[in-house]
Amino acid sequence: MSAAPVLIVIAGPAGSGKSTLCDRLVAECPEFSRVVTTTTRAPRDGEVNGVHYHFFTPEVFRQKVAASEFLEWAQVHGDSSDRWYGTLKSSVFKPLAAGRSLVLSVDVQGVESFRRAARSDLWLAQAMTTVFIVVDRERLVARMQSRAKDNPAEIERRMQTAEAELREAAKFDFRIESKTRDEDFAALRSIVEQARGRKAY
Repeated sequence: MSAAPVLIVIAGPAGSGKSTLCDRLVAECPEFSRVVTTTTRAPRDGEVNGVHYHFFTPEVFRQKVAASEFLEWAQVHGDSSDRWYGTLKSSVFKPLAAGRSLVLSVDVQGVESFRRAARSDLWLAQAMTTVFIVVDRERLVARMQSRAKDNPAEIERRMQTAEAELREAAKFDFRIESKTRDEDFAALRSIVEQARGRKAY
């Protein structure tokens, strides 16, 4: 019996550690890769097109949206300009078809888009497991303050968003009550094994 590849979709509020969990899963489990998502923002120093992101112009991004090439996408309104982010169908289906398990960090709206896609795609539905990182308010605020990137107004704005996201937690297949990094990762590893067990053939 061999395990079919799985798609682990992780969401949680800012400061929940979801990106750290994704990175660690890829580092410690060689069968996993991160899904390469798409953005219209400019590459930062050291970022490589096709490795860290697929970097598209807004025009190309909109063309692919019109062609229904995305599983999920969103327009993020910034201070100076609007940016687009999304996950191409090909960035998920091609690696899964090649036997690669995947992990992806996305917001709750993105997860809902994945759920809608899975309702009309049995293969995606069978491969996908959703995970939400639950963090209490005090711990979240402490984590945001420790990063020293956000001012109090920004932290409060993020907390309002976090509270709305936490109300969506019950819709996920699994929830991790965030504690330490090691405990959170142990919980994720357990979820991965359960997902593999359900999808073995």
